[in-house]
Amino acid sequence: MVPIGVIVAVAIVCIVVAVLSSAQRADEVAVTHEQQLLSRALDNFGERVLREADSVATSPAAVRNIRDKFDAKWTDQRVGHWLAGYFDHDAIFVFGTDDQPIYSLAGKEPPSQGWFAAAWPDMKSVLDYMRGRDPNLRGALRLNASHSKGDSRAQAAVIRSFMGHPAVLAGVTVGTSTQSSADAKAPIVMSIEYIDQEELTQIASQLRLNNLREVGADPVPPGDYVYELTDPRGDVIARFAWTPKQPGAEIVHSVVPFIAVALAGFALLAAFVLRYMRRTAATIAAGETRLRHLAMHDPLCGLPNRIFFSERLEAVIEQVRAGSSAAALFYIDLDHFKDVNDTLGHHIGDELIRNVTLRLSHTLRGDDLVARLGGDEFAVISSIGDDHGKMMALAQRMIAALCASYAISGHNIIIGASIGIAVIDKNCAGAADVMRYADMALYRAKNEGRNRACIYDAAMDADLSNRKLLEADLREAIENDRLHLLYQPIVNKSGEQLVGVEALCRWTHPTRGEIPPTEFIAAAEHSGMIIELGAWVLRRACLDGNAWPGLTLAVNVSPLQFRRTDFCRTVERALAETGFDSTRLELELTESVLLGNVDTAEAAMIRLKEMGVRVALDDFGTGYSSLLYLRRFPFDKLKIDRSFVRSIEKAPDAAAIVHAIVSLGRGLGMQVTAEGVETADQQLFLRAAGVHSMQGFRFGRPVAAEEITVRLQSHAPIEPTDVPEALAS
Repeated sequence: MVPIGVIVAVAIVCIVVAVLSSAQRADEVAVTHEQQLLSRALDNFGERVLREADSVATSPAAVRNIRDKFDAKWTDQRVGHWLAGYFDHDAIFVFGTDDQPIYSLAGKEPPSQGWFAAAWPDMKSVLDYMRGRDPNLRGALRLNASHSKGDSRAQAAVIRSFMGHPAVLAGVTVGTSTQSSADAKAPIVMSIEYIDQEELTQIASQLRLNNLREVGADPVPPGDYVYELTDPRGDVIARFAWTPKQPGAEIVHSVVPFIAVALAGFALLAAFVLRYMRRTAATIAAGETRLRHLAMHDPLCGLPNRIFFSERLEAVIEQVRAGSSAAALFYIDLDHFKDVNDTLGHHIGDELIRNVTLRLSHTLRGDDLVARLGGDEFAVISSIGDDHGKMMALAQRMIAALCASYAISGHNIIIGASIGIAVIDKNCAGAADVMRYADMALYRAKNEGRNRACIYDAAMDADLSNRKLLEADLREAIENDRLHLLYQPIVNKSGEQLVGVEALCRWTHPTRGEIPPTEFIAAAEHSGMIIELGAWVLRRACLDGNAWPGLTLAVNVSPLQFRRTDFCRTVERALAETGFDSTRLELELTESVLLGNVDTAEAAMIRLKEMGVRVALDDFGTGYSSLLYLRRFPFDKLKIDRSFVRSIEKAPDAAAIVHAIVSLGRGLGMQVTAEGVETADQQLFLRAAGVHSMQGFRFGRPVAAEEITVRLQSHAPIEPTDVPEALAS
């Protein structure tokens, strides 16, 4: 019995020691984890103050009203009271090029001279750092610092002692973002927010830190933990204390009763220990399950992500091969989602994604899987079978649900959706091939006009091959000058005098014959060859246009072409090489060129205007038709889309829209041209409405440059001709 008792006693002692050691280690780990959480929370606080200061200091309005010409009233309303009133910053300063304050606000009022004198050394160190005079920023913990090409910093956010209290000092060079080069002489907006008890209470609530507070040099009660925030030199910026969680003590308290019982019987103790181990294992398993859920689902909308979707697709394919009924994969792409992000902001885009998630979930059956693959792409796996009618019906329900308007933050948003469908049957290939089939079907749906669905068939593989061949042939045609231009007449409002022409690119393939512009232009945009094609069209048109003095030459510009930074140089080079009069060149843009590209587009248009080139807004009325565009951008002409002209004889609302566009254009001092004029009635209506010029089959189809030359030399008046409705359509 003695040896057994000794063994039992030793075992119990070992268990007690192990439990106490584990408890101590658990307490240490918990404190370390809470310290890391607090450190990250302070970092996040500093980053938030910097972002809030950046939101007002880097705007174009700030450049105009602070950097270019200081406006004290605007600065007080949009910088001071915005940061102090809305974001609740404690102090805001704007320092001029000589680092002297040109605007200041402490609390809700300008600071006193004594307050500013006491605060100036702390602020000056940050200014010296941003101006490049003090590269080390002594006495501060650097959170963020963006470097420009020189020694100055565009932005900086630091934690330091300010007026005896820890605070975040965020400095932003006016008009300079983190990606831009900092101007060492530009004004600097500095915003200060104390790490006070209110902020610590919020952090404590978020991180579940008990009794978090700043203690300075004061002693703390036993059991509380002190975290010292230090700068790179080791000097203490602030001391924070809280009562840490003690999971180890909880472990000891839960195990001690078992140890007491173990004194009466080691077997009973073992049973309790086993129970505790099982509980711990269950907790770990639950944590693993939660981590797997986070890893397999989209954090924004909660839908399964691409990883989860790929696993489910593989499983469904295996089930179908094993004898289950056929299924279908729906590959969904939202149309114009990027435009929403660019024009209204990513927060609206995120809310739109959540709304799309709800609509898709309500449209599908309970056993269908809907996943977000990323960005504006979604996918659905449905056990609907291989009936094409049922698949198209389900796709149309999804499109109808997604295309209905969304009311988000006061905005009425309308987007579209295109869907590619691939059947999952016993003969289907692997998951990668099924996704490729759905992607090809989606591409077909987009090419056929969007807001529609297409089911994959074998012919789409041939279409893909044909598209690749077409792109290769187009590249060769551009390189070898095998394209040609036609010119459609533009006449005055009476329809009797030729006032201009529009250059239209055509391609006669050596084996396929005439390739429709909609086909090869789309291929050029998809492959990026539209840049070379656009440059060729512009140069060729200018060469031909030299033979027609007095006529305006209109050339269409692709969005991809216009958004390039060297576009203006391309136009300038074409004019110089051809000797064409820039005042007769008119570049036609669509509204899609401007979306998400406002500042760059405005700068490019101003440069074109300086060159003497005129700019027209083409297809007006079919896009966003924003009045902001017409007011902000220096357009010379509006072109009414042919869809309205074609409908004016049949649809009263189309006639009203045409009247409104003409009045709007004239009111803004722009020329107005109507496209697609085909009948005498249309001509009379448009002339009465007040358009300045017209274009369409009634006045001539697109012809070669030689025919335009002959027409001008003959001095023959235009003889309008009605186009039969069958031909017009």
